[in-house]
Amino acid sequence: MVMLLQDAEGPSTLCDLCLAQVCRSLNSLCSMRADGSMSLIWAPLFPQEMADQLLNHMASKEILNDTTVGIFRNCKELRLRRASIRSCPVSAEAFRLALCPHRLLELDASWVFGGLTGADVVSGLASNAECRSSLQRLSLSGLRLDWESLEANGGVRVGFSSLRGLRTLNLANTDLNDAALEDICTLPHLESLDISCSAISNFTALLTCKNTLRSLIAHRLRQLDMSPAQLLSVFSHLHALKHLDFSDDHLAVDSDGRDGDETARQLLEGSPQVLPLLVSLDISGRKRISEAALRTFVESRSGLVFLGLLATGVSSCDFLSTQKNLKVTGEADGNQVCEALRRYRDRECFIRVALTHLYSLTIDTDKPQPDVLKLVVSGMQSHPTSLHVHLVATACVFNLTTQDLAEAMPISLLSSTVTQLLHTMKKFPNHQFFCASLVYFCNTVYLAAMLVIDWLSSHEDPTLQRMAVAVISILVAKVKTFLTRCALVHCWKILLAIVQQKAMVGVVDSTLKFALSALWNLTDEMPVAARNFIECQGLELYEEVLESYCTEPSIQHKVLGLLNNIAEVEELQADLMEEDLLEHILSLLQDPQVDVEVRYFAGGILAHLASRPEAWTLEDELRSTVLKQLVCVCVCVLDAAFHVKSTLGFFQYPTGVQLWAVWAIHLVCTQNTSHYSSMLEKEGLTELLKALAAHPSTHSDIKGLAGSILSMVERHQIHAGAFNNQTAPQSS
Repeated sequence: MVMLLQDAEGPSTLCDLCLAQVCRSLNSLCSMRADGSMSLIWAPLFPQEMADQLLNHMASKEILNDTTVGIFRNCKELRLRRASIRSCPVSAEAFRLALCPHRLLELDASWVFGGLTGADVVSGLASNAECRSSLQRLSLSGLRLDWESLEANGGVRVGFSSLRGLRTLNLANTDLNDAALEDICTLPHLESLDISCSAISNFTALLTCKNTLRSLIAHRLRQLDMSPAQLLSVFSHLHALKHLDFSDDHLAVDSDGRDGDETARQLLEGSPQVLPLLVSLDISGRKRISEAALRTFVESRSGLVFLGLLATGVSSCDFLSTQKNLKVTGEADGNQVCEALRRYRDRECFIRVALTHLYSLTIDTDKPQPDVLKLVVSGMQSHPTSLHVHLVATACVFNLTTQDLAEAMPISLLSSTVTQLLHTMKKFPNHQFFCASLVYFCNTVYLAAMLVIDWLSSHEDPTLQRMAVAVISILVAKVKTFLTRCALVHCWKILLAIVQQKAMVGVVDSTLKFALSALWNLTDEMPVAARNFIECQGLELYEEVLESYCTEPSIQHKVLGLLNNIAEVEELQADLMEEDLLEHILSLLQDPQVDVEVRYFAGGILAHLASRPEAWTLEDELRSTVLKQLVCVCVCVLDAAFHVKSTLGFFQYPTGVQLWAVWAIHLVCTQNTSHYSSMLEKEGLTELLKALAAHPSTHSDIKGLAGSILSMVERHQIHAGAFNNQTAPQSS
């Protein structure tokens, strides 16, 4: 395996492979309950961590739903502790039966669809006495809490405070209100709280947990109704707080955020006794922040390790570059932009800003950046419906993978990127993603294919070799004009090795034919590929193949077809000036027993080489012989049609043979008009050419060449007639 194709992330672990196999085999491993849910027919006692991994694997592969989640009702063999059903279609009933009986430590039910509400989750978990004390982390981001529906359906309202073990709670993008916040803040061990994009209007309840709360994320609180003085008063009492996110969506139009901006300004300019333990502050999107206040704030807090300053206008402050231990999100340089992409994955407003700046920073990049590409793809995956994100992200993908940059990327990353781009084009079919996406695809897809090709071609099994050739053929047919030189050479070496292996034992099979066809296709109208073929010693091998398969027209015409492609490239014609090779090709042209397609390509090669006397480097006698034989063969072809008194005989030949025959006559007539015009007249072939030019079924190119030949013959006749009149004896 070549080094550039190695995947930095390594192969899948045995555990991952086994879990993937279980997921693929669920139908055969399970029986169906009366309610339509699955149950494992037999299961050993799973190691606890593996049960978590199985659930997470099913969720990530998008096969976790009301039916499949049923296997976790067996909580003796499959014991869940850290469960994720994020973005899965799970109903309240399925959740209650499959997950609530477990003694969970963590649960991520963010963005679940299928009818599950936050109230369903809390009441279901609270129904398990063990869960009430064991659950430490809970994420319900993106769900409706909807206590009213629970009560309307006969359920009992149970608050978050019933889950007494909670330390981390994420309620971002929910309908959380002030009353629920008051209940939450009574939790005795609450350390981390995310209330972003919720309906909270007042922070006063936070004072209840001021001695335990270490992290508060309060991004984009549109309904917050507190003055800067009131907010700062609450903040000043949060003695244990180390992480504060008070950022805002600066692109939003539903609020001007002035009070929040002023609060951020006063916090920076205020006493270091406010939030003295702070190590992380995020005020991205906030305006009215001065560089002087920012400097004062940073210098007064030596323990600060992170500042969120994206879209604030102050991330380019000179003094920030001197803070070696301080990470910053902003737009001043690549590090700040990448930090923003890492931290703001779920925030479209900031991802849009970061991607826009990343595009500008990567326009002229010449260094592979797989970590950056991974961040771009992650942003696209997190915002599948955002047209703006995908437009800018696709442009960034192009910058990061153009030319040879993709060659240093891990294969798994390339695979996920291509997959994401295909999803993007499917999601937005009417927008102009196609050009940039296609260029990316053409620059990268071959790398993933090369892994398959290398492995398949390394085996002598005919079936595997045939598959390797098939992959190359598909690759070449789809993206050959975008393949890099490295990829082309790699393809050549694999295909030529297969041909050589077959030729050494004289085998004629579908793999050999398939390989020869792929090689032929690689050089079609692609001079750089033809040069690669020569550099890989392809000519020497093909000379041997022509001799070894002298009685196999199906092999000969594929070999000569490729050589004909090379002969069409003027700068490569010198490489074909091998006397033994041309004499062999000439013998094929002359032999009437040889298949017509073989003679066609043989004639095409010789015609291209002989048509340029200035490029001919062999004996002139050989060139003269070639030209004569070209005419003889062409005359034979045309004469065969002429003798059936119709052009119909000529149409029995393929259009390519017709075209070559007429073109070859045109070529030699151009070389020596007087000699060959007389021959055409003598053989009566001018009549056939006239019929060809007039016949409605004749190809337009053939008509044009036939008409040109007839014009040359006519001019010759006029000239000859004038000459004869001048030299004839005068009568007295």
